[in-house]
Amino acid sequence: MANVHLKKGEGRSLSAGSAWIFDNEIERIEGECVDGDLVSVFAFNGFGLGTGFINTGSKIRIRMLSRKHDQPIDESFIRQRVKDAINYRVKTIDMASCRLIFGEADFLPGLVVDKFADVLVVQSLAMGIDRFKLFIIATLKEELAKLDMPIRGVYERSDAKVRMQEGMERIKGFIGEEFDPKVEIVENGVKYIVDVEEGQKTGFFLDQKLNRKAIHPFCKDAEVLDCFTHTGSFALNAAIAGAKSVLGVDASDVAINQADENAKLNHVEDRVEFIVDDVFELLPKLEKNRKKFDVVILDPPAFTKSRASVKNAMKGYKEINLRAMKLLRDGGFLATCSCSHFMTPELFAKCIQDAARDAKKRLRQVEYRTQSADHPILWAAEESQYLKFFIFQVVDEK
Repeated sequence: MANVHLKKGEGRSLSAGSAWIFDNEIERIEGECVDGDLVSVFAFNGFGLGTGFINTGSKIRIRMLSRKHDQPIDESFIRQRVKDAINYRVKTIDMASCRLIFGEADFLPGLVVDKFADVLVVQSLAMGIDRFKLFIIATLKEELAKLDMPIRGVYERSDAKVRMQEGMERIKGFIGEEFDPKVEIVENGVKYIVDVEEGQKTGFFLDQKLNRKAIHPFCKDAEVLDCFTHTGSFALNAAIAGAKSVLGVDASDVAINQADENAKLNHVEDRVEFIVDDVFELLPKLEKNRKKFDVVILDPPAFTKSRASVKNAMKGYKEINLRAMKLLRDGGFLATCSCSHFMTPELFAKCIQDAARDAKKRLRQVEYRTQSADHPILWAAEESQYLKFFIFQVVDEK
């Protein structure tokens, strides 16, 4: 392997547990290597820091695999990482449908693998890990079979734009035999059809699994508004929990068509209505018409994907939470979230606090949650923590 030496003063984040080395941290490279190769990493004083994949075409120049600079990275090593990821989930999450591998947080940087019933969906976002992709899939199938979880098919969704930043083509398609890409899963007692071929990202947002369950106690006999419903996951959980009526809203007609199908699958179409609309335009209309709800759920897409846009994102989060609070009956419940790791819990909480002040409301915090355990948070790797989820009781000022 080639040896990569960092500049003096660099490598502190790596020593603290980070999995990434950026291009501006590197002093020199000794030896020959090509993009995707393994390299040994050293501090400026020659101290070995570990082993990782290099990609000279990416700002994330090295993704670390091991803290040992002389660690052999072979199939035995990768197999153990896969087994560790599975064993972690056996102990922490319902594996009927879950994320099996979560990139850096499972020490397999750049790789995501989701399990939907008996189907795997793979997303490979880094050149180095791409070399082990087929071996990892074979290992997953082998280890899951031992747990009586046979896999009938694998679909690749490596079509994210970030692959282009790594100098890789965007690809999608079956790995192995073809199968019906619309897969039925059950989560929290709710049935869904997941389209692994055309759905967003890997087909379904598994990270909110336990948060969807957390709203159940507040939804019985309630009138519920679910904003950015996508394929209806929160709305259907509200209905299953006994809601009197549920209105789900999303700007995508494709997502809403799937949500309607999911409502029929769960036999709750008489209590759940899905509409195609822009949430930012709909909320003021509902307020003007003096419409009130007992529960409002906000699960928007990330308002910021960089530090540069955090300030504008805070304005957006404040505005939408203020609108939601005005639609709640006194003592109603607001479930609200942010899904960007650039929006820290403190910044997101400030958005909500400012919204409550302007709406003349007071908040009782019921719960603060993050992503479910199959999306583990690796401390010092900030990219692994992104989801902030609050449940509040919203009370009029008295």
